[in-house]
Amino acid sequence: MIKNKFQITMLSVVAALTLAACGDSDEPQMTQETEPPAAEESSGGDHSGMDHSGSGDIPMGLEEAADPMYPKGSTATITAGHMEGMEGSEATIVGAFDTTVYAISYTPEGGGEPVENHKWVIHEELEDAGSEPLAAGDEAVVTADHMEGMNGATATIDSAEETTVYMVDFTTADGEEVMNHKWLTESELSAE
Repeated sequence: MIKNKFQITMLSVVAALTLAACGDSDEPQMTQETEPPAAEESSGGDHSGMDHSGSGDIPMGLEEAADPMYPKGSTATITAGHMEGMEGSEATIVGAFDTTVYAISYTPEGGGEPVENHKWVIHEELEDAGSEPLAAGDEAVVTADHMEGMNGATATIDSAEETTVYMVDFTTADGEEVMNHKWLTESELSAE
């Protein structure tokens, strides 16, 4: 009986997280705080704790890319599998930005399972990161809220890459509409 109650509770939590992932913003806007976006990875590569849709707000100081491979309004095929149903989907580019992108590992604020190799947060989503890119092994406090417990967590940088990152809209293979998803790197998109 206890096992059945636990299973029902877990199913309810998963359903609530799935419903919470829907958003309805259209244009990226500059804000001083990073609003709930959407990025990838969690313990073991499970993205169930992630808010895949985002507000469209971008962190202060983030520069639009001058000549991105995929300009705003264009489409590209997603080659990354950050979440189920993402790979192979057609993405509409909402914004393209030049920055340093990081894969990070951290323990969520308030407790929970450690998150390994989360892809991605950007330089502008790290507290007091300075003007120079961080390197693998460095630590920083995350100001992004891609997943529950991420904002305020101290993260270890797993990898860093200077590149163009994209905010995209797409529909997953099972029909979930994802708006203002943050972030995909240029290498995770391909021309159609």
